Amino acid sequence: MVSLSPSRHLPATSILPGFQDNEAPAAPSRRRLRVALFSGNYDCVRDGANQALNRLVAFLLDRAGAEVRIYSPTAPTPAFKSVGKVVPVRSIGIPGRPEYRVALGLPRAIRRDLAAFAPDIVHLSAPDLLGRQAQKHARALGIPVVASLHTRFETYLDYYGLRFLRGPVERYLDRFYRDCDRVLAPTEPIAAMLREVCGDEKVAIWGRGVDRGRFHPGLRDEAFRTRLGYEAGDVVPLFFGRLVREKGLDIFAESIAAVRARGHAVRPMIVGNGPGRAWLAERLPNANFLGHLEGAALGRAVASADILVNPSVTEAFGNVNLEAMASGLAVISADVPSASALIAHGRTGLLVPQGDAGAFADAMTDLVRRPLLREALGHAAANAADGYHWDDILSSVVHVYEQCVPHPRGAGRAAAMMRGGRSARLEVATADG
Repeated sequence: MVSLSPSRHLPATSILPGFQDNEAPAAPSRRRLRVALFSGNYDCVRDGANQALNRLVAFLLDRAGAEVRIYSPTAPTPAFKSVGKVVPVRSIGIPGRPEYRVALGLPRAIRRDLAAFAPDIVHLSAPDLLGRQAQKHARALGIPVVASLHTRFETYLDYYGLRFLRGPVERYLDRFYRDCDRVLAPTEPIAAMLREVCGDEKVAIWGRGVDRGRFHPGLRDEAFRTRLGYEAGDVVPLFFGRLVREKGLDIFAESIAAVRARGHAVRPMIVGNGPGRAWLAERLPNANFLGHLEGAALGRAVASADILVNPSVTEAFGNVNLEAMASGLAVISADVPSASALIAHGRTGLLVPQGDAGAFADAMTDLVRRPLLREALGHAAANAADGYHWDDILSSVVHVYEQCVPHPRGAGRAAAMMRGGRSARLEVATADG
């Protein structure tokens, strides 16, 4: 059942120790940069995109000395404790997927709040109705707009019988990103695609880092494997992520069945949760379903597997690939731009044709039979992951902001926004068609 979300205000809290609330008083000598972040589901779902956004906000508050306000739908029960001041936007839950919410545009109350905040820059993290209307509103007021790409939304359509909409959706996405001042791409292959749409000068890279304290080969725990029923010498395939159709659950289940049919009694470890759990459990009845894990428990589980099997084609970056690499696993991933940017085929992992369960099974069988290759790939992957440092990566976002707003403006911006908020010509009632 579709339900409206009442207005809520989430406390300013931090998921990382040591980060400060953005309401702390600014130093009197210099006005701090103000960033308005519009998110589709800032803390409704625990996924890689939202974790990256929370890390960015924490970095902006604590390290960059910025002020940040987040505008996003909120859930009755947040998926995790988020960072910063969240201003709830009226939204509805998606039928059948209530954990995801869709904002009902940019209401007058949010425009008033935005005017009072007087941002120097608007950051859009989703090309939804809220993002498109916020984009139009900011551009009409002369506020620079930066967008970051987190998910290949056009790829979702194939999983839900909506492939016929792919053309219109791709044209809409092209307009959305072209109408921004700067666009942050997660990888170089996706940046190349965006440059064809937006031009070279508009596109920059915002990759992802990995927490090497949480994801490391040294966290492998043989006693943990024994408690799960694995014997010495067992090769454990891992599925790591939300259990939803668009993550390629069907390809994963088919490839495991094919490997078993070849005489290898592999028993997968499943880390994650979601509406597809019952479907997957029916097809893999003897798999170890560990549910949602975090912190040390997550790092131990990932490092205690042997092969990550990642058939998903929807990620823009592929956090699970990087985290498994950092944990010393051999990775088998669908050959999509997010994966090819991280994995050197045959050296730090294996890339196979997307949607091809047979190819996944062939690669898995090869790694089951060749332990030295499996070990070499995992060792090289862990070394490659050392180059992904969060501080360096988040600093690159601040650099893009500074290019757009070299000198943050003061009280004049607030006055202009208040005038704009009352102006009929700046009212945005509908999304771009």
